[in-house]
Amino acid sequence: MSAEAFEKLKAKLAAGEEVTNEEIEAAGLTEEQKLWLNAERYTKQRDKTETVTLEQFLAANKVLDSAPEGSPEYVAALKIVEQYEKQA
Repeated sequence: MSAEAFEKLKAKLAAGEEVTNEEIEAAGLTEEQKLWLNAERYTKQRDKTETVTLEQFLAANKVLDSAPEGSPEYVAALKIVEQYEKQA
């Protein structure tokens, strides 16, 4: 049973669909299979996040220096700076 369920969950991930913790736990998988699926889920999640380049970071910092705090430009630039700092 667990091999069949594991293959179904692998196929679901490969198709770009979400696999939940509940699905993994309910499938009766081995610890190794659970670890593999969770690693794949993490990798796909990480790949979805956009990478901010150094150039984007520097441009955003210039906007933070010149735009009024709270303006749409400031808020957008702040998000870029925070994303860059998270990935560093």
